[in-house]
Amino acid sequence: MTGKDRREHIRTAMTAKVKVTHPEFGEFVFSTRDISDGGVFVVVDTEPFTPVLGDRVTVQVQGLPVPAPVLDMVVVRQTNDGYGLQFDHCDD
Repeated sequence: MTGKDRREHIRTAMTAKVKVTHPEFGEFVFSTRDISDGGVFVVVDTEPFTPVLGDRVTVQVQGLPVPAPVLDMVVVRQTNDGYGLQFDHCDD
């Protein structure tokens, strides 16, 4: 890895609806922009979702024929249009 890009995993463009639940702010449905083995980027438009880096959230893909698993994630990056969420492997 060189320069500013410190990502360990290759990102793949993918648009899906996900429910993000924050213990303080509640539930939101966002669209994803990309996904990797390490996490997902969610696009936040005008929603009042303002976590800080390090906050833990749960994420669940929406719109599948069966309920998707609920995954624990950590907010690791913020940009002008959304947040990078990393899979939380603290139980591994």
